[in-house]
Amino acid sequence: KVFGVSIGMNALTSIATADVPYLDFPSIDGGLVETKQWHGNPYLVVNTASKCGFTRQYTAMQELYDMYRDDGFVVLAIPSDDFNQELDNDAEVKNFCELNYSLDMPMTSVLSVRGSHAHPFYKALEAEAGYVPVWNFSKVLIGSKGEILGTWGPMTSPMSSKITKLVDAALVSSF
Repeated sequence: KVFGVSIGMNALTSIATADVPYLDFPSIDGGLVETKQWHGNPYLVVNTASKCGFTRQYTAMQELYDMYRDDGFVVLAIPSDDFNQELDNDAEVKNFCELNYSLDMPMTSVLSVRGSHAHPFYKALEAEAGYVPVWNFSKVLIGSKGEILGTWGPMTSPMSSKITKLVDAALVSSF
C-alpha cells in the first residue's frame, strides 16, 4: 500500500489501496448507524463540532447530501469534542443542528476521532492510511468498496470540486 501524507489543513492525502472496515456507530437518534448498508456506494465522513469556526460547513454538507442522496451517496456527521468545541451532549448537538442547519443526514453520537479513545473507524483510518483528523470538519471519502478515495482538512468545503468530482466518479463506478 502506498500512502501520502497530509500537509497543512487544506491538503488532500493521496491514498492508494487502503481500505477501512464497515463499522457501526452509535446514532445521535438512538440505535446504530450501520455503514455496511452503504457497501456499493461512496460516503463522506466528517468530524464536526457545533462551536467551531467551520460549523457553517454543515450547510454545504447538507447540500452535498441532498445533491447525491438519490444516487445512494451518504454524508455522515460525527460530532466530536476532541478539539473542545462541541456542545455538552447528544441532545444539545441534535437540537443545534436541526434548528440552525435543518440537517437530516445521518449523525452519530458525540465520539472521539483521535487518540486512544478514538472510534474504531478512526483507529482503522490511522492504521491503514496514517490518517488522523487535523481539526474539526476534516473529511474522508470512502469509495463503493470501502476504499479511501481521499481526505481533506477543514479548509476544503464539502461542495468543493475536489470532492464532488470524486463523488461523481465513484457513483459512476459503483453501477
